Amino acid sequence: LDLLRAFAAVAETGSFTRAGARLGRTQSAVSLQIQRLEAQLDVQLFARDPRRVTLTHSGETLLPQARKMLRLNDEMV
Repeated sequence: LDLLRAFAAVAETGSFTRAGARLGRTQSAVSLQIQRLEAQLDVQLFARDPRRVTLTHSGETLLPQARKMLRLNDEMV
């Protein structure tokens, strides 16, 4: 769930740095989490360029499901 939470934060903020600030982690820690998630799923979730981060098609497909899982987890806790 931590990987999905990092993924959702990057998707929502459009930035690894802003996602890190939201999650209380460094930009590099968030970047490593996204790399781990991409490796587990064997897909690229974000298109990265020097100025912004955007979701790939795979990322757009995953985001609603990730939000649903996070919402369910938050409700259970």
